[in-house]
Amino acid sequence: MSSLQVFHFLFRHALTAPLLAGALALGAPASAARPRAPELYFEQITVISTGGEAAGPGVHSRVWYAGRKVRLESGGAGRGPALILRLDQGAAWRLDPAERTAERLDLEQLRAQSVSDSALAGELMGAGEPDSVRTSPLPGKTVAGYPCRGWRLRAGSAVVDVYTTTAVPVRLDAFAEFLEWTGAAEAMAGLWGEMRKLPGFPLETRALVNVLGEVQETVSTVTRLRVAPVPASLFELPAGYRVRDAGAPAP
Repeated sequence: MSSLQVFHFLFRHALTAPLLAGALALGAPASAARPRAPELYFEQITVISTGGEAAGPGVHSRVWYAGRKVRLESGGAGRGPALILRLDQGAAWRLDPAERTAERLDLEQLRAQSVSDSALAGELMGAGEPDSVRTSPLPGKTVAGYPCRGWRLRAGSAVVDVYTTTAVPVRLDAFAEFLEWTGAAEAMAGLWGEMRKLPGFPLETRALVNVLGEVQETVSTVTRLRVAPVPASLFELPAGYRVRDAGAPAP
């Protein structure tokens, strides 16, 4: 899994499963040894298939990232639910535009669920051991208007094709704290170690995993990417929204 796939995996569960609400978060304590995280915005579509049959047309996601602040939206602009993560404040909310409500989430519970999910993914993929992944080159292609080089990573039962570009000033390490916080960096240490060796930033991944004899495929493609400062207002609660704790009955 690339950082973008993990983003989508956790984001999808955060928005659709109450138990996993808000499982995505970055939140490892800041370290002086780490460079300042870049600010960026990207849109992507993820298609999941089982046995060669796609589950649907794909899930569209929009992500604004500024180090320890993240905003994620599903669906069209402003129409779907959203997740705001403020690890600099120790807070997170799920927004419902239709109901104009903001549900306050428990970060410790979310992190525990995230670590559990990452451990399960690492076990299914067989990507947990360092030096357990084999990497070979693939023909390049263009993704979201950027020239990309291709790579195939094999780990246990998983095959992951990754297309990276060096045309943008962002590297995979931009999400290092995020992956460490979620537990993915440890659970998939072998795959993560190989991913960090690849030049550039991943714009498309295709992961094939054999689960109990059935092949599951996840294709995650960035359709738009902008590296630029993100407006601070996107990480604030919208005016006029009612705030309630997760699990509390609606008024």
